[in-house]
Amino acid sequence: MAEIRSLRDRTPDTEKITINLGYVDLGRIDLLVQEGFYSNRSDFIRTAIRSQLDGHRDVVARSIERHTMELGLRDYTRAELEALRDKGEVLHIKVVGLARFAPDIPPDLARATIGSISVLGALQAGPEVKKALADRIS
Repeated sequence: MAEIRSLRDRTPDTEKITINLGYVDLGRIDLLVQEGFYSNRSDFIRTAIRSQLDGHRDVVARSIERHTMELGLRDYTRAELEALRDKGEVLHIKVVGLARFAPDIPPDLARATIGSISVLGALQAGPEVKKALADRIS
């Protein structure tokens, strides 16, 4: 029984967005869904977005390299931040994807070790950590 975890503890691996579409475009998407090309509207939209991102892959890669950004999921742990604090170093976070702070990171440790945060995608951190870093998040 000790191995059972609540499903609510699991962090979602997607971010919900809202878009506005014209009726004609929406109707064309619905037609493709009806004809079986896509399972639903979301499937069509995800496929279209991936297609556009694939078409710009080189541009994105060069931009990430130029801005020294990390791509994908980047987890920050309490031990990692404590090691930075002990060395007197400050972290400047640049992530394209998801930056995630462990739930056991106290706000004062985050504030002492993080100089700036730039995330293109999503930032997951406890409300206290987000509040402590609010002036450093761009």
